[in-house]
Amino acid sequence: MRDFSSVRRVVVKAGTNLLSSSTGIDMERVATIVDQIACLKESGHQVILVSSGAVGLGAKALGHTSPVVYVAMKQACAAIGQPLLMSAYREEFARHNLLSAQVLITRSVINNRQSYNNLRSSVSMLLAMGVIPIFNENDVVSTAELKDVFGDNDRMSALVASKIDADLLVLLTDIDGLYTGNPHSDKNATLIHTISKITPEIMGYAKGAGSAFATGGMKTKLLAAEIAQKGGCGTVIASGYEKDVLARILRGEEIGTYIQPEERLSQRERWIINTTPRGGIIVDEGAKKALFAHKSLLPSGVKGIDGVFGKGEVTSIIDAEGRAFAKAVPYFDSTEIEKLQGHKSSDIESVLGKGRKDVIFRPEDLVFTDNV
Repeated sequence: MRDFSSVRRVVVKAGTNLLSSSTGIDMERVATIVDQIACLKESGHQVILVSSGAVGLGAKALGHTSPVVYVAMKQACAAIGQPLLMSAYREEFARHNLLSAQVLITRSVINNRQSYNNLRSSVSMLLAMGVIPIFNENDVVSTAELKDVFGDNDRMSALVASKIDADLLVLLTDIDGLYTGNPHSDKNATLIHTISKITPEIMGYAKGAGSAFATGGMKTKLLAAEIAQKGGCGTVIASGYEKDVLARILRGEEIGTYIQPEERLSQRERWIINTTPRGGIIVDEGAKKALFAHKSLLPSGVKGIDGVFGKGEVTSIIDAEGRAFAKAVPYFDSTEIEKLQGHKSSDIESVLGKGRKDVIFRPEDLVFTDNV
């Protein structure tokens, strides 16, 4: 048995393959998921739903039977499908006298500290009022060229879980969890019940790329679980077809695959580690060792700058071999750090003027992404 007795806030992600049908959306499946969420809420849990299906619904409404490839068409399908999806949820939650709220976000909302804080406050208010927030990516305005997309709702659900202090992420799909092989063709394939660390071997078990309208397979779910894990949130990957799956998971039944959480990071650390970095600061070996010893980065340890970034933006920290091993929030922009490169801290005032910090960033502004 798993001990989820302390779990209060849960993020539930329902996948496209689970929700879709030949006519558009499987209303019976939607009703089942809503019934289970209502039961969780009645038992004292706060539940946030991340639902796929908008693009697929829009595509089917337009008569498409093949994958949507072009960005403009995908955005059009999302615009058509999103209100259809929300209408279905609204009707089902109304049966339980529950209100649902649509929350459409892009990657930039998560990346920007101010909008991230606004999102946290809004979601907290909705939950306090007993409303069920339903998240989806705002595909209509998301722009891949601007790195504004999540890529898939598995990843988005993990980022949401990490950012809003969820205790557990449940990824509902059309398979039972992660197997050591294909259970349909390999009679020796076994379900992996618990994962403490997502290793290359574990990733090797993940195969499959989803369906015509789904964007992710088991690999994306493991990558999402890794995001949640680093944020201190556990993940269960399970079949949404399993009877009373949510209640049984919360009771501790060993359903699906459970990826255990790491030690919970602070809110600021979670924001840093889950934000897409802009540019990078290249440091020498001595500076790298100092950072791992929880020291500040000094100008003398900077070897160069990669790209352009602003003061207070999350940027990559790169070693002399070109490997990004951390993310940090510097007190200076890329142009200023380039001017300070190789100088002593005592030179900062003469180079940039008075009233400036005496280090590039401090330990509390840094989160390691690679401990090697």
